[in-house]
Amino acid sequence: MQYREGCNGEQLSVLGFGCMRFTHKGPGIDKKKAEQELLAAIEGGVNYLDTAYVYPGSEALVGEILEENHCRDKVYLATKLPHYLVRSREGIEKIFQEELKRLRTDHIDYYLMHMLSDRKAWERLLPWGIEEWIAEKKASGQIRHIGFSFHGHTEAFKEVVDAYPWEFCQIQYNYMDENSQAGRSGLQYAHEKGLPVIIMEPLRGGRLVGLLPKEAKGIIRKYGDGRSPAEWAFRWLYDQPEVTVVLSGMNSTEMVEENLRIASETLPGCMTERDRRLLAHVKNVVNRNVRVGCTGCGYCMPCPKGVDIPGTFRCYNAATSEGLTSARRDYLQTTAMRSETSSASQCIRCGKCEQHCPQHLPIRDKLAEAAKELETPIYKIAKAAIHIGKFY
Repeated sequence: MQYREGCNGEQLSVLGFGCMRFTHKGPGIDKKKAEQELLAAIEGGVNYLDTAYVYPGSEALVGEILEENHCRDKVYLATKLPHYLVRSREGIEKIFQEELKRLRTDHIDYYLMHMLSDRKAWERLLPWGIEEWIAEKKASGQIRHIGFSFHGHTEAFKEVVDAYPWEFCQIQYNYMDENSQAGRSGLQYAHEKGLPVIIMEPLRGGRLVGLLPKEAKGIIRKYGDGRSPAEWAFRWLYDQPEVTVVLSGMNSTEMVEENLRIASETLPGCMTERDRRLLAHVKNVVNRNVRVGCTGCGYCMPCPKGVDIPGTFRCYNAATSEGLTSARRDYLQTTAMRSETSSASQCIRCGKCEQHCPQHLPIRDKLAEAAKELETPIYKIAKAAIHIGKFY
């Protein structure tokens, strides 16, 4: 495992475990499977775990696993304050104490203001004494380092960096987002300010792996070095010395093992010009095929009318990358073959989803487009038959 410098000289594993996408079993997370994956990662040298208050069941499960396996002191634990859910300093304190209880710990190593989109989002917290609250928590040792996670554009990111003496930050960054979100310019700006930078969405919610267009997968195969699409995405990130930790939502031991190998072998400066040309070619192909830039983060959920927004967009994008027949079949399984339907056509255009989307997508319009293409007469007949049948 390679390590890079975090706050106060702490050595952080270049591969971090993103705890948002644990496998679910029934109504909750599959604890046995998640525990195997998390412990395998820690055994392999991963020492940075990232979760959040709004990741259903994640904080509690991470806390339980760390306590039961006596490995809390082996990792740096990161979680986040959902500032958009609070209306007072008392609310901030209540959520923080709940997080400590869930995580079964007396301190958070890396604590983030979750999903700041611009400076105004931070300034909204100032009248409630957020700066004094942070100072108190740091003085008591309950928070070791304070930072923020960001979704927005480059200039807004720089303004947030300059709004407070942050110690680190977290951004969405991958070879498709080199010039969007905070982007390479934002990454370098934060690095110049002395901030360790944590990377989320390195595979863009899986789009740079399983959901790559067939043409892009073919380009990678023909390159001839045997590297997977995931390895190319990670190599592009590890090549940059400004990157501190790359988070991966690993949900199989095979994925953990592959990512550990990549993180152990890949150093800054590893990318050749030929490598860069390959990814530029892949990027052009992806851009021709993407209809909706959804990462599957789920911040738009839950929909008041039950629409599975990330699932719909995954199928809608797959119509160009994997074929329309396959996409429609997947959409039927995703939205109709369940106890409560979640079709895109159930959208009433309330706009609640768009208020929370980190990518600022026109979700309502895109849902309408998806419904038009995916909800064929056959889909509607099958959906009706499924839900008539469930009463018998």
